[in-house]
Amino acid sequence: MKSISLGQYYPADSYLHKADPRIKIIIAFIFIITSFVCKNVIGFAGLLIYTFLLILISKIPVKTVLRSVRPILIIMAFTMIINIFWTTGENLLFSWRFINIYEEGIYNAAFMLIRIVALIIGASILITYTTTPIALTDAIESLLSPLKKIKVPVHDFAMMMTIALRFIPTLVDETEKIMAAQKARGADFTNGSLVKRAKALIPILIPLFVSAFRRADELATAMECRCYRGGEGRTKLHALKCRFSDILGLIVIIILCSGLIVFNYLNLGYTM
Repeated sequence: MKSISLGQYYPADSYLHKADPRIKIIIAFIFIITSFVCKNVIGFAGLLIYTFLLILISKIPVKTVLRSVRPILIIMAFTMIINIFWTTGENLLFSWRFINIYEEGIYNAAFMLIRIVALIIGASILITYTTTPIALTDAIESLLSPLKKIKVPVHDFAMMMTIALRFIPTLVDETEKIMAAQKARGADFTNGSLVKRAKALIPILIPLFVSAFRRADELATAMECRCYRGGEGRTKLHALKCRFSDILGLIVIIILCSGLIVFNYLNLGYTM
């Protein structure tokens, strides 16, 4: 549980930490779209290079970044197995009874693994690791501000998203405490069948839900005591400012991602 890093901010002195959060959200969307467009070896190699460059620019330790991938290891393994054993093609590598492994299945499994890792790491660095919750709220509200003209509660939506991200680490810590307390009472979460281990989680989920609702009620009371009434008429202590370096960084990312998309339409190596 401690490996879950979603929603955690890592303080550092880097270009990404100082960049406008609105630009980082736009770059994150461009990065996500580019990762789904990648279809051949050159494209996925470029995607890996972009991800590695993000880690270097953010000045966040590699071990800390890789923690964001740990919670989805099971999903990654399942995706690889599905692609290896259920993908057919022309080049058969191994065959035994009903098990057939093709070269195309190996490529697809590797490409899907790279795509998932790049998505998680890239989104974590651009959105949560280098952006504080307050800055993220202001950025989402600013980007969605045109929707205010059609009476969409943009501020409330941005606040809910930020609170949800902010409370993920808190709920993880709470889960750790509950599990430690249950283990001290003799609970076993590792042995037995799958059904038995699932039933053993019930004494964890019930206190966790109760704690989550209690924290939500306390947060609502605290906001009411501070006379919080939404975003109407509110001012900000730190106004968002888009610098020239932010625009330049966005232009560079657009050029690089556009070049990567062009490479995907060239017949270079295996294509998904």
